Amino acid sequence: MEKRNRYPAEFKTKVVLEVLREEQTVNEIASKYELSPVMVSRWKAEFLERASTVFEKKASEVDKVRKEYEAKQEHLEKLVGQLTVEVDWLKKKSGLK
Repeated sequence: MEKRNRYPAEFKTKVVLEVLREEQTVNEIASKYELSPVMVSRWKAEFLERASTVFEKKASEVDKVRKEYEAKQEHLEKLVGQLTVEVDWLKKKSGLK
């Protein structure tokens, strides 16, 4: 059984951009890079399908930072609550309250 070739994202992008420029046919580009025209067409379809996410990236980064901030804030609030309980317990045991 033959091993499948794995192509890096940069290579796929380069090939798809050549296809989108329409300076050559898909078959010509595929033969130039020794690829199947079907594979090149799939890469093009996938590229076009995900193209809108390029501009959504900043929103996802903001969401990621927001989630990290909220998790840290939740942890700190828990810690404050725990320390408050411990201080109250120590005051009660020492007779200061």
